[in-house]
Amino acid sequence: MGTDVIRLLDIRETPLSLDEVHAAVGDSAAGGIDLFVGTVRDHDGGKGVTALEYSAHPSAVDELRRIAEKVAADFPVAALAAVHRVGRLGIGDIAVIVAVACPHRGEAFDACRRLIDTLKHEVPIWKHQHFADGSSEWVGSC
Repeated sequence: MGTDVIRLLDIRETPLSLDEVHAAVGDSAAGGIDLFVGTVRDHDGGKGVTALEYSAHPSAVDELRRIAEKVAADFPVAALAAVHRVGRLGIGDIAVIVAVACPHRGEAFDACRRLIDTLKHEVPIWKHQHFADGSSEWVGSC
């Protein structure tokens, strides 16, 4: 599979759309589409969270593309999409959506998990958590 299966990659300040990502990975060769949505939760490490701020290095989209290309090379991907939000997000807001379409569901699950796990570990996006007690902390990669 080539890079033509990568249908949508972006890092943006505007709200993310499940419909946009799902539509991007629609493909007649796909028997399974796996979609992961990461949202802002109201707690972390036993502390109440009130908001998050994400920021990204200018190379983040290039790193996201590198990861997407690797996933597309390692799995029988028919279509792939990944978008991450930056800026200030509130509780319940969508922070990241990744989706992978493959001929079979097992492949789609495995490819999607690899995509989100690698994104979280390798794409230079940082999370600044704001807690209910007034404190805050930076978290390495989101």
